[in-house]
Amino acid sequence: MTRIDRHLVAATGVLVLAGLAAALTAPPDRLQGDLQRLMYVHVPAAWLAYLSFGLTLAGSVGWLRRRQDRWDRLAASAAEVGVFFTGLAIVLGAIWGKPVWGVWWTWDPRLVTTAVLFFAYLGYLALRRATVDAVQRARRSAIFGVVAFVQVPVVHFSVLWWRSLHQPPTVLRPGDPTIDHVMLAALLVNVVAFTAVSVVALRLRMRLANEEAELAAATTAPGRPLAGSAVTAPAVNYHPEGRR
Repeated sequence: MTRIDRHLVAATGVLVLAGLAAALTAPPDRLQGDLQRLMYVHVPAAWLAYLSFGLTLAGSVGWLRRRQDRWDRLAASAAEVGVFFTGLAIVLGAIWGKPVWGVWWTWDPRLVTTAVLFFAYLGYLALRRATVDAVQRARRSAIFGVVAFVQVPVVHFSVLWWRSLHQPPTVLRPGDPTIDHVMLAALLVNVVAFTAVSVVALRLRMRLANEEAELAAATTAPGRPLAGSAVTAPAVNYHPEGRR
């Protein structure tokens, strides 16, 4: 781990502790009580899903224009991070929904479109694993990465386009946010903290992707001896007339 990485991890740890303190000291919701504190993880997780899939889009477009492997690695690494945070947002939403709505899952537009987003990018990752040739994998994944991003604005605006149980936007909306300003400050601290966590995760995943590419290049280099080529057959003394 480089010095920059160590400093980044240390700063991320401080931000996570600050976010935890802010989430625990913020006032409880008037109706939901302490259950509302799930928001301080659920909302950052949803935001980071958007951000990660936006990086997948950028990496996909970058590969289609430049044909450079680093863009493909960025797209793939960001997709893995995005799938994790999308799954986290869905799980936390279900935990919140059970006591508030009375069910773990309902066919709400926001929930359905988020699930479609989750499975779309799982399909993206499955496509990468199913394609052996590196160039074909990068090309197919880049096209998929561009098309799949269409689902992100659909998820975000689903609460405005269709009748939904999910609450409408309270922060990213015209005018003053409807959320209490103390709770808003705690939420923003956690957004920053989880963004730092995603940056660390993305850096580590891209480093692993680079090492995987170097290993693949080394194992397929021309002239490299094949495994077992140094093993020779044992000498056998053959006596056609047998022993006497």
